[in-house]
Amino acid sequence: MTCMDLTVRMLGEFSITLGDHTITDNSNRSRKAWLLLAYLIYCRSRSVTQEDLLRLLWDEDEGSTNPLNALKTMLHRVRTMLNQLDPAAGHSLIIRQDGSYVWNPEAALTLDVEQFDALCQGGAAAQEEDTRLAKYRQALALYRGDFLSKLSTEPWVAPISAYFHHLYVQTAEETISLLEARDLTGEIVELCRAAIRLEPYSEALYRHLMQALLAQGRQQEVISLYEEMSDLLLTNFGIMPAEETRAIYREAVRTVNDRALTPEAMQEQLREPPSQAGAMLCDYDFFRVIYHAEARAVVRNGSAVHIALFSVTGEKGSPLPRRSLDRVMENLQEIIRTGLRKGDIASRCSVSQYILMLPQANYENSRMVCDRVIRAFFRQYPHSPAQLHYSVQPLEPNV
Repeated sequence: MTCMDLTVRMLGEFSITLGDHTITDNSNRSRKAWLLLAYLIYCRSRSVTQEDLLRLLWDEDEGSTNPLNALKTMLHRVRTMLNQLDPAAGHSLIIRQDGSYVWNPEAALTLDVEQFDALCQGGAAAQEEDTRLAKYRQALALYRGDFLSKLSTEPWVAPISAYFHHLYVQTAEETISLLEARDLTGEIVELCRAAIRLEPYSEALYRHLMQALLAQGRQQEVISLYEEMSDLLLTNFGIMPAEETRAIYREAVRTVNDRALTPEAMQEQLREPPSQAGAMLCDYDFFRVIYHAEARAVVRNGSAVHIALFSVTGEKGSPLPRRSLDRVMENLQEIIRTGLRKGDIASRCSVSQYILMLPQANYENSRMVCDRVIRAFFRQYPHSPAQLHYSVQPLEPNV
């Protein structure tokens, strides 16, 4: 076997490189063979017994009539894979010692996981911010995906993957802070987008990205990103973005026009596009603004405005399964839109609720509207597993 160093990647794609030759887990080889190979490399500082490998590769339900022979067959497959790097690699790298197996400690090996960890720790310990940023940049460049992503369901992989994933997110957030201090918005955008692909539910990452895009004058991208994130959080967790995030969004909306407008152009922008009859649907953030405006108007003109809250549950108030709930909420939205007047306003305010604003409607009329919505829903979806509940209360004036 040649004396060249092995380079092993476990962050994202699992690959082993020796000189000009590389093998990866993208091949159609046995998953168990890659699992065995990954375990021997990651645990190369110690010998691994046959019993350990049998427990690693086969559950109790997968018992073999001849487990030791099955293990020998699997080791042969792994050695054959390694021989693609060098004809002698299989037996040179995996050594048998007293009934146990060990990765050859004399084989020089560079492992991206260990490099990543060392760079993150080194960056955190660095006194100078420039040194810290340099190490963090090197570390983040190594993180191409979570640890052994194709083996993520394996019990021994899961905690290690969680550790490195957390370390990556933490390092990314600290790097973003350093980049923000240097006003390096282009690099912030690139880093945030990469981090969001791996941590798609982090509002903090979205907020940093929105702020960087806003600094670059890309208001429309900020608006689209906010809407995407807002829908993601509402759909998956039933929550709305934090006030700090909404403030960035409002700033983007406020500054989306980068030039002075004529009164005619402004009217054109404000004009609602042709739409079907029915209620106006809007994001909850905009519903709150309209609510505040109506609360002020009620003080002045004394008009009647009522708020209705629709809630969706299963039988006896139990939560619906997520797939059923999403379908019910989608269907209910269309019933609300078509069943209300053009002057009415509706918004989805949680994962299982809609809020309605009913101007010029007293309490009795508002309840009649809600009853009509429920009748229309069950007339169109008579076999729906949902139960619909509502409450009505007057809009409180802003005195």
